[in-house]
Amino acid sequence: MSAPRPWNLVAELTYRCPLRCVYCSNPLDFARVSDALDAPAWCDVFEQAAGLGVVHVGLTGGEPSARRDLEEIVAGAARAELHAHLVTAGTPLSERRLEALAAAGLRSVQLSFQDVDRDASDRIAGRSFFEQKLDCARAVRRLGLPLTLNVVLHRHNLSRVREIIALARALDADRIELANVQLHGFALRNAEALLPSRAELDAASETVRDETLRSARPEILFVLPDWYRDRPKPCMGGLGARTLVIDPSGRVLPCHAAASLPGLEFWNVAHRSLREAWEDSPGMNAFRGEEWMQPPCRSCPERFRDQGGCRCQAFALTGDAAATDPACSLSPHHEVVLRAREGAERAHAVALRYRDATPG
Repeated sequence: MSAPRPWNLVAELTYRCPLRCVYCSNPLDFARVSDALDAPAWCDVFEQAAGLGVVHVGLTGGEPSARRDLEEIVAGAARAELHAHLVTAGTPLSERRLEALAAAGLRSVQLSFQDVDRDASDRIAGRSFFEQKLDCARAVRRLGLPLTLNVVLHRHNLSRVREIIALARALDADRIELANVQLHGFALRNAEALLPSRAELDAASETVRDETLRSARPEILFVLPDWYRDRPKPCMGGLGARTLVIDPSGRVLPCHAAASLPGLEFWNVAHRSLREAWEDSPGMNAFRGEEWMQPPCRSCPERFRDQGGCRCQAFALTGDAAATDPACSLSPHHEVVLRAREGAERAHAVALRYRDATPG
């Protein structure tokens, strides 16, 4: 089948990061993936992406500011007329460096917070950077850049959603993304410790509704967790449909975790054009369309909307990347999700397992 036009490029510049977040979305074997693309190579990728129709690039990682050549990379995105959006943990990122990035063409910033105070934040991040995050947020606003806060929600902070939104208002954020934890990678390792109860989730949802009615600023996006939905959402808005991901080694992927799927061949921009890697690579085409679908997805009237759900989640929970996402109540493997929900109803202390830190 013909490949659709991609709109968004996720540029994973590095997997290096000084934080050790227990829900990190990087691959479990992230340390084996080196930063193979230098700044000129990334700039060439951005020109090719613009030629495909991409209009937005998220500069992410790991921690993208760990790259000493980040200013050159941002300038390359600006030359390609892409909206350059920095996704950062706020460290190591001084106000002087933010000024240089803005001068190079940076258009907006997404800053992660783990909680509303230092102790709670440090517990989840595994390192102490809360004050640096506050400084970063204030510097972004002094520079006049649009600011989004991203807070991953889970059983340890759901009860403080109102305070989290208040922090976003105090920092003059334009938007806050309250993303209930998606259980992939390190988060799946910590599923028992992170998954909230239904009551905790419902209470947080009600708080978000109240705060949304109270004020239009910041814009609040509340993302429900996959494991509390009866139908899955389409991965990345449709795998290989709107978004392409390039990892630090140069592999072109349909989502952050797709390289973990066995038997799939993804092409590298060091050896193929971006167009070839997007349109023709076997891995990118493996789950486009419907031919790959198994029952019950194959005959489900909702397959056009959810595309069978997340392929990486299906593989992690069933061992079969083509299986119906177990988050779907129609999946023959849905019981694994139901058991996890039942476990979340029993309050108990579970030790957190941290991502290894790498130098920033």
